[in-house]
Amino acid sequence: MTDSNSIVGVKNMESLVEYQQGTVVSRTLIKKEAGTVTLFAFEKDEELSEHTAPFDAFVYVLDGKAHIFIDKKLNELNKGEMIIMPADKPHSLKAVERFKMLLVLVKK
Repeated sequence: MTDSNSIVGVKNMESLVEYQQGTVVSRTLIKKEAGTVTLFAFEKDEELSEHTAPFDAFVYVLDGKAHIFIDKKLNELNKGEMIIMPADKPHSLKAVERFKMLLVLVKK
């Protein structure tokens, strides 16, 4: 099941989510029992506070620069870089500058 704005055909992933001043924007591309694929756009200094998830998550930075903390360890990611956030490890994200990311959450 995809969101109501189904994506069919070849697309430029970075253009599927736009920046909005003072907020984090997300767009779910795929939502299945086995996992989800979501795009995010963060304005500079926006963040997601520390939390845990029961599943592994793959993050790929499409644009900009972010600090991703996993178990309190700083990971600085730039456009074209990726990281895996292991299940049950506390993590948080902060936009050092505007950035877009692809998040793939693997449930099964």
